[in-house]
Amino acid sequence: MAGLFITFEGLDGSGKSTQLERVASNLERRGIDHIVTREPGGTPFADLLRELFLRREAAQVDGVVELMLVFASRRQHLIEVIEPAVAAGAVVLCDRFTDSTYAYQGGGRGVSRGVIAEADRLATSCRAPDRTLFFELSPEEAQRRRRGGAADRIDRESLAFYRQVHEAYDRRIAAEPERFRVIDATASIDDVARAVEAALGDLLRPLSQAAGA
Repeated sequence: MAGLFITFEGLDGSGKSTQLERVASNLERRGIDHIVTREPGGTPFADLLRELFLRREAAQVDGVVELMLVFASRRQHLIEVIEPAVAAGAVVLCDRFTDSTYAYQGGGRGVSRGVIAEADRLATSCRAPDRTLFFELSPEEAQRRRRGGAADRIDRESLAFYRQVHEAYDRRIAAEPERFRVIDATASIDDVARAVEAALGDLLRPLSQAAGA
């Protein structure tokens, strides 16, 4: 039986990474085979690209250059990690995927959706997750939560940039409502975790039954 590909999306500060780890711990308790990965990154090659992508010295990098970096990383990630794991029946939990590219390089940098779609076709054959959880948080609150932490190149962007990113996410959700589940990230960590469990229940329940959990 093929596995599942589940992605976690949202603005930095939304708590998506924390909730991904909680889902992973839950799968571990149930004896369900899974892997945790992230983008950009997930392979040695892709991690090198991630380091380049986030370095502050690259502040003036053009949006299309960013696009090519993330899709180069993504293709290797799919080939080396994601597709083999799904084929082997594992649940892949991935922190960001192509929706982030539409949001950050599309909404934030102004790269056209047509250019992104063509890069996606070439790099991934438009591979879509089985489900995407979007952690809804206003750009203003996300910026407040990030304040005081270590800031990479993207973290240092303006509030106006993050508003454009958020709007681009909204467009993605409106275009594919069957794939997305929107989670209120302003709730307590435990309440968010319960919402995440409900959002994934129909996908994970059969795997739990198969594992005898």
